[in-house]
Amino acid sequence: MTGFAAIVAYGLYKLKSWGNTKMSIYLIHMCVATLGFVVEAMTLGMGYPMYQELWAIPKP
Repeated sequence: MTGFAAIVAYGLYKLKSWGNTKMSIYLIHMCVATLGFVVEAMTLGMGYPMYQELWAIPKP
């Protein structure tokens, strides 16, 4: 949730610098950035248990 909030906050901050770009293009870019964060979060969420199960040294 923090990453999503950071993406939205950064996007709102950078909204001024887009100049005369259409709002729909800007929103598409924000959507792609948010989806990228979601994919990365899911990858890390699935990767950590796999790491623990396959490569981590078990505790005695």
